Amino acid sequence: QVQLVESGGGLVQPGGSLRLSCAASGSIFSFNVMGWYRQTPGMQRELVARIGVTGTTNYLDSVKGRFSISRVNAKNTVYLQMNSLKPEDTAVYYCNTDPPIGFLWGQGTQVTVSS
Repeated sequence: QVQLVESGGGLVQPGGSLRLSCAASGSIFSFNVMGWYRQTPGMQRELVARIGVTGTTNYLDSVKGRFSISRVNAKNTVYLQMNSLKPEDTAVYYCNTDPPIGFLWGQGTQVTVSS
């Protein structure tokens, strides 16, 4: 069964950086647009960044210029480099296809931006 496993979250001070990774098992990765999503308590999950099979990227306005999504198809892995982090970036971050596939939601990785 295909699974997505997120890692790389943690506690960071405002202005700091983190790099999230998402490793996929199975063959779904190479043929799909992949996205990073985030969710805070009481809020709907939102798409932060997406990357097409050939590398085309799109970003949520609030993260443009600070976040960068990339993928290595040979490793079935997608990354999210997050720079100049702000407290409002605090959330649980998930990866999934875009549009998302329900059974692929994993546990996510917590990102906390705080001094």
